[in-house]
Amino acid sequence: MRPIIDNPSSSPVTDGVDDEVAQRLAEALRCATVSTEDPADTADAEFARLARHLETSFPRVHAALHLTMFGHSRLYRWDGAEPGHVSAILLGHQDVVPVDDPQRWTHPPFAGVVDADHIWGRGAIDDKSRVLAVLEAVEWALTAGITPQHTVYLAFGHDEEVFGDGGAVRMADHLRAAGVHADLLLDEGGVITDGIGDGVDRPVAGIMLGEKGYATVRLSVAEAGGHSSMPGRQTAVGRIARAVARVQDHPMPLRLTPVIADMLARMRVALPEPHRRLLELTDTRGLATLLAPLVTRILAAGPSTESLVRTTTAPTVIRGGVKANVLPQSAEALVNFRILPGDSVSGVLAHCRRVIRDLGVAIDLVGPASEPSRVTGPGPAYEMIAELATELVPGIVATTGLVPGATDSRHYDGLARTRCNFAPIVLTAADLARIHGTDERISRLNYARLIEFNRRLIARLAVAPDQVEGARR
Repeated sequence: MRPIIDNPSSSPVTDGVDDEVAQRLAEALRCATVSTEDPADTADAEFARLARHLETSFPRVHAALHLTMFGHSRLYRWDGAEPGHVSAILLGHQDVVPVDDPQRWTHPPFAGVVDADHIWGRGAIDDKSRVLAVLEAVEWALTAGITPQHTVYLAFGHDEEVFGDGGAVRMADHLRAAGVHADLLLDEGGVITDGIGDGVDRPVAGIMLGEKGYATVRLSVAEAGGHSSMPGRQTAVGRIARAVARVQDHPMPLRLTPVIADMLARMRVALPEPHRRLLELTDTRGLATLLAPLVTRILAAGPSTESLVRTTTAPTVIRGGVKANVLPQSAEALVNFRILPGDSVSGVLAHCRRVIRDLGVAIDLVGPASEPSRVTGPGPAYEMIAELATELVPGIVATTGLVPGATDSRHYDGLARTRCNFAPIVLTAADLARIHGTDERISRLNYARLIEFNRRLIARLAVAPDQVEGARR
């Protein structure tokens, strides 16, 4: 089957990629570019192997574009016919998360197996398919003699899964120093979901315009210890458990932000009648109305939608004690927060102190933290992405939203007029569970959609071939 249509148009994509295209992605998946917290443990040989594969597979890209390396991160500059302006920064990342239990996988996670319907392996969705799809599209454009009207950057990080300090941070700083300000920043984070959400009657394309912040809070207690036969009123373990319970039982307030109000207004047509009627009665800005709190409480009823209207609280680790008959001298817990725009890292710490109400519990940030990103307005770039998604997968409803997790995009804050986190791949709840989980894979059809999406995007950004020389003069 053909991977993509010869000339980008408004036709939907119905065929999957052919074996040649599928194998190029599969070979990238065979490179075990696993992220590690310790830079000394970086999988240098695997990143070098992936680099050789990219350079061999996409010769025109590597002949025509200017490449700057930041460690294993790759920043490409594709000069436009009018190079004084930047139309787009296209992000992706080469690294992947570790695999917990390879024995549970249908195929080994780094075998890069291709069958009739899928390409299997860690990184198939998150995020090597995006990196390869962008390169496939640019290679096609160069072969066809297509030149972007304005400069386009491709930025492929190598440590996104461990917060991007060595890759995305350095590339973003480089672009800031060069005075870059693009029309569009495009990254991972939103997809087309199918069958997600009670009563939603069609697939929903979530084109995210920002992302939540991130913070991990450590709660810790120190006690005298002693023999378990003579305990006090509470042990260190009991005290830390009570602190965790208070944080979990008193979450941060619900709030309907403008971007989520906009999201609901756009997807109203796909909702069941009672919800549709309620939203029709609610100010589309979601602010200062009597019904907005009701809408917010409805969203808070399920974990997948509660994250849209609240800074979420997730106790994830608890430690304490060494033996059943020994009073512990210390105990600690880690609580992870994903921070809604309008809240802050300092606000999370203040909230923890307020609800725990125990001066004997130390409350500190641990590990990386980031504030919520700025949320850009939809604008023309958003409308273009929504239009391309609808061309590729007819019948969807396109809407805005927030990325609940963390992506490299946050490091590029302020470098583009509009930020969109989106890939036009159709995923069910079972597919979503494979990301960072067992049996990660991408269908041939979804991969074809991703490549064709990037081809059509480049075609929208291109100048006609007969105008290139004139524009350069």
